[in-house]
Amino acid sequence: MAVLSELPEESSSFSSTHCNSPSTCGANSSTQAHRYDVFLSFRGLDTRHSFTDHLHKALIDANITTFLDDEEIETGEDLKPELENAIKASWASIIVLSNNYATSTWCLDELVLILEERMTSDHIVIPIFYHVESTHIRKQQSRFGDAMAKHKQMMEAETNANKRSELAEKMDRWNKALIEVASLKGNDVNGRFETELIEEIVQDIYRRLHVPLRNVRPLLIGMKYHINFVTSWLKDGSLHTADILTISGIGGIGKTSLAKYVYGLYCHEFHTSSYIEDITRKCDGKFNGLLDLQEQLYNDISKTNLIKVHDVSIYTTKIENVLIHKRVLLVIDDINTLVQLDALLGSKGFHPGSKIIITTKDRWLMGSCALFKTNIKPKHVERFIEGLHETKSRQLLCFHAFICNHPKEGYEEVTDKLVKYCQRHPLALEILGKSLHNRDLAYWEGFMEGLRKESNFLINSVLRMSFDSLSTKNDKDLFKHIACFFVGIDRDVSETILEACDINTRSGITNLIHRCLLSIGSNNELKMHQLVQEMGRFEVCKESLDKPWKRSRLWCHKESFKVLKQKKGKENLQGLALDMRILEKEKLGASFELKTDALSNMDNLMLLQLNYVHMHGSYENFPKELRGLCMHGFHLKSIPSDLSIENLVALDMSYSNIESFIGCYTNPQRLEKRQKLGGSSFKVKKMLGSLKILNLSFCKQLHSVGDFDQLPALERQCVKLVLIDLSYCKKLEKLPQIIGMLKNVKIVLLDCCNLGESQIKNMDIDSLEMCIYNKIGVNRRTSFSSFVGIIPHDSKSFAISLPRSLVRLSLAKNKLSNESFPMDFSCLSMLKELYLDGNPINSMPSCVRALPRLEILSMGKRKKLKSVEYPPRTLRELFINPDDVYCIQKVVFDPEMSPLRLSITWIDYTYLLESKIGSYEIEGIIKIQEMVTVEEKVLHSLGWSNLDLLNKKHVGTNSSKSEIQVLCS
Repeated sequence: MAVLSELPEESSSFSSTHCNSPSTCGANSSTQAHRYDVFLSFRGLDTRHSFTDHLHKALIDANITTFLDDEEIETGEDLKPELENAIKASWASIIVLSNNYATSTWCLDELVLILEERMTSDHIVIPIFYHVESTHIRKQQSRFGDAMAKHKQMMEAETNANKRSELAEKMDRWNKALIEVASLKGNDVNGRFETELIEEIVQDIYRRLHVPLRNVRPLLIGMKYHINFVTSWLKDGSLHTADILTISGIGGIGKTSLAKYVYGLYCHEFHTSSYIEDITRKCDGKFNGLLDLQEQLYNDISKTNLIKVHDVSIYTTKIENVLIHKRVLLVIDDINTLVQLDALLGSKGFHPGSKIIITTKDRWLMGSCALFKTNIKPKHVERFIEGLHETKSRQLLCFHAFICNHPKEGYEEVTDKLVKYCQRHPLALEILGKSLHNRDLAYWEGFMEGLRKESNFLINSVLRMSFDSLSTKNDKDLFKHIACFFVGIDRDVSETILEACDINTRSGITNLIHRCLLSIGSNNELKMHQLVQEMGRFEVCKESLDKPWKRSRLWCHKESFKVLKQKKGKENLQGLALDMRILEKEKLGASFELKTDALSNMDNLMLLQLNYVHMHGSYENFPKELRGLCMHGFHLKSIPSDLSIENLVALDMSYSNIESFIGCYTNPQRLEKRQKLGGSSFKVKKMLGSLKILNLSFCKQLHSVGDFDQLPALERQCVKLVLIDLSYCKKLEKLPQIIGMLKNVKIVLLDCCNLGESQIKNMDIDSLEMCIYNKIGVNRRTSFSSFVGIIPHDSKSFAISLPRSLVRLSLAKNKLSNESFPMDFSCLSMLKELYLDGNPINSMPSCVRALPRLEILSMGKRKKLKSVEYPPRTLRELFINPDDVYCIQKVVFDPEMSPLRLSITWIDYTYLLESKIGSYEIEGIIKIQEMVTVEEKVLHSLGWSNLDLLNKKHVGTNSSKSEIQVLCS
């Protein structure tokens, strides 16, 4: 079975933009007009105080904006203008067809207008057959027949000829509308519980309007007052000014949850929208963090992907130009500096009607930013969140501890004590509630005793109790390491480094997740709530509040700089992070140079980050126990020969000035020097013996990884190497053959390396589990034969070059045609993901069908792709996103295959018809072909009865003269 998942245009990996309408949010007139999610059409006499009232309440409770006419009595012959406007301003209409529906001329006029909207726009229509038969409506029998007969009598009794003619036209429209609505798929109340039916209708609206499910509602217990305030502010009708709302309060108090909740409700009512989350953390410790956020914001609101910009001021200007021309809804979450605020919002102001929500722990920031230093200042409202009411605090705690709104019998007193201790803090209530879930009363009482012994620093105490509940020293050390150095880092990379530090991560990370101290992001990164991270770092600070050099970990760049400057580091230090670019930004230590001997006494140092640090002196006395070494922007042209790296598991030299990696070790003079220092060649053989991760990306001067052939022991010593990243090393001239012989290498990244012919020929991917060639810029003089070196025409040799353990393979943008692939891929029995994007293939290669475990297949960004026929039955996701999707003519699936997600760009079927293409088919979903090629029995089944009429029309073949085509969906 195949399931079509149609993606909206410009969709991307969760950039924080959510377009909740069924059509694009970019159309100004459409977005301005749609004020409601749903219009309710009903006969008040039948259902106003029963079914319709219950349905309206359910929609409102679900935060679905619904229009319902409160008038009991119809006045006048024509539909009220406000009703007509409300229909046009709604994304969908629910029509409650009851016994007396057709007796109302207003209901019939509403019906006509609703169906007209359905034909001319994306208006969704959901009929409810409320104790009536659809056949009676379609054939106008029973009560519907009686009602229409009375309307006819009134028309015939009309003496004014013009009015009689108008009524006759209305009658005709009413009759057609009743026939049409009766033919639509709807919901029948007969034999159903009304409450169940109403719940189904609400869920249907969620699904069809793409309204986000409010699964965050339990976290917003007690926040209704704030939600109503923000909603009222958003919908105040101020289209002539731009408004800013600042939501402030301490960390974890609910600012982000409130902003995210309201954003999900109303972002579809604006031209464009963007949600930029967790700004402080994304900027903290990452030099390009602010640039990344600017890129996300610009892409969200402009709906275009800008060429990468590396200047904050340029990005700010581009963002400003969009903001003044579009009515936007922005959420800027967790701002903590004026630099961040000015970079993201600029100073030129906003388009009238725009709404900007800012969450921050610093209430001073907004009034001091560049926006408020101009002549025309935006309207500004502040909302300070102090905490939950005691009753709601109790409810929130009980929800997480007991999965209900009230405490279990016997737990009332201890519950009240815990609520009082938490002082209305939502995050504290949630974490402690989850920690106490399924615990007996004695455990609760012991837990409370522990809380009483802690410091008065409330939030830290609450969060620390979850930390204290960790049962082993391993888990506590793991938590501290992550809190200080690994938040935002890939889980697999983190585990590799931490395991080398004698930390058990397999059970440890699971324990942290279960205790709500850690979570895993959508990109497999480690995530930790800011308050939890601060609590973990405070635990380290307590080791020595006034003397940072006596602590086990230093993550604060200012403190790290002072410790190194004063050479006070001791053997107790396990990890240290210093980024001079960040200190230079803050005008701290910009011109001071550090000495290498500042690290000489740190014998137990295992994690070291020295980004953009200029150190002078001998590296011979560098800590020998290092497991992870990160030196972005390293200033020397090669790695010092006296730097001991035999115990390193991860080496990150990104953005460095090095020209050769192993050259310093293979140079005969330096090699002889190392042998003399070590007494033998033992150190040379063992220098990379533990290395698993090597990152040399963005080393723009790197021309050689080194001549590994001069170190024959390296193949045996580098057996642990699993990741090599040489992305954007554009001067790289040669890859050593030995890389292909390192049996455990699983990931090789060669993005944008300008690989030449000789280098490609030297590549051997025998040991790769994932080999990515995306964005390789091939020299124009390179012949296609160089690619044959990667993918030989001979099927046998190709099968040997790819390991049986291969799990993910990307061969994107390699000019591979169908002839480049072998006849058989069955040797890749473990392959789950295959990426062939950007290759000039006209159909799915036959060898793909032989992959027994393939789950993801991507073949986008090529205009030549015509068909995808019978992919493996195990396939779960098929990505077809070519530059011109209309070139694809046929997609066929095995009828016995597993459920499939087929992701394609949005298809304009009208364009397909107008472009006169010969045929288009996604089997089981849609088929377009010329009328002349359709069998008569198929045409009859589609309702075509007068085929002689069609034969008289000019129907061409597969040419530009074709005029009639069939669209079946």
